[in-house]
Amino acid sequence: MTATSESDLWVRRFHPAPASAIRLVALPHAGGSASYLFPVSKALAPAVDVLAIQYPGRQDRQQEPVLDSVTDLADGVFNALRPWLDRPVALFGHSMGAVLAYEVGLRLQLRTGRPPLRLFASGRRAPSRVRAERYVHTQDDAGVLRELARLSGSDPRLLSDPELLPMILPAVRGDYKAVETYRADPDQRLDAPITVLTGDADPLTTLDEAHDWCRHTTGGCDVRVFPGGHFFLNDHAGDVIRLIRTELEPFGDVFLRGV
Repeated sequence: MTATSESDLWVRRFHPAPASAIRLVALPHAGGSASYLFPVSKALAPAVDVLAIQYPGRQDRQQEPVLDSVTDLADGVFNALRPWLDRPVALFGHSMGAVLAYEVGLRLQLRTGRPPLRLFASGRRAPSRVRAERYVHTQDDAGVLRELARLSGSDPRLLSDPELLPMILPAVRGDYKAVETYRADPDQRLDAPITVLTGDADPLTTLDEAHDWCRHTTGGCDVRVFPGGHFFLNDHAGDVIRLIRTELEPFGDVFLRGV
């Protein structure tokens, strides 16, 4: 199949898997880029065709305006995925990407009549859980950098490079505004099972907030707890990838063993 030019902007298919029966759409965290998901794509290929999403305003989309609304991001991702819906789709998102994956899943369900096979929601409290706290996106640059350092998800060298920071901070601030001002529609539920992944020491998500994802689905819901903080998956990539493969295996015809 041939992707459209709009799809080319959003979708990075690092390891094409034409024999796979399913596709996994993978959405990065706030300030993240598609390249963060390269190891996931590599590990799952050729069993799963991974489509990593590249948001505007970073890397090769640096010159495009940042989208600071989950609604706008979800609409952009959904439209970009249209050429790829010839096969069943599952969704994986970390942090902001989890909320965005949920909204993309709702669009698949409402606009195509086909919900995703499964949603993997990683490192984010349930969409219905809103904290009363000072928004990161309203803080000055120093405050944003302190938050990034606190979560240990960014290379410290990047956070101290005065030449790179002007290229990084607009996307980070826009992403934080998107997820911090997002409010879920209380009347919507995803007709697909949800697998929740969370770190036991994540300052942004308590276990109770993670379990509340189960209120957002009419399907099954399973919560998996890993040792670590917000970026627990950096230390448990192998376990997370094995979990994804295990959960998707019943849906696909071609799966490799031995990850």
